[in-house]
Amino acid sequence: MRDAIIDNDLRLLAAVNARLELVARLRGYKRAQGMEFVDQAREDWMHRYLAAANRGPLTDQGLHEIYGHLLDLTKRETAETTPLAPG
Repeated sequence: MRDAIIDNDLRLLAAVNARLELVARLRGYKRAQGMEFVDQAREDWMHRYLAAANRGPLTDQGLHEIYGHLLDLTKRETAETTPLAPG
């Protein structure tokens, strides 16, 4: 079971890193267009969408907590290193 858990953790790590790369690109695009990076309505929509897709055993509260932390982390990790998006 430990091998299965670490394999799953490695997939989670890869998924978080892929998300950071995508968000950094989006952040660069928004910066180049003079747009605000944070879109609270979009974040609220994502929370609702993921809650509807969640089949457990993760609770809605747990999902909200994890996703909130992920959004905060993503904003921090992409804040200083984001280049402007190409043309």
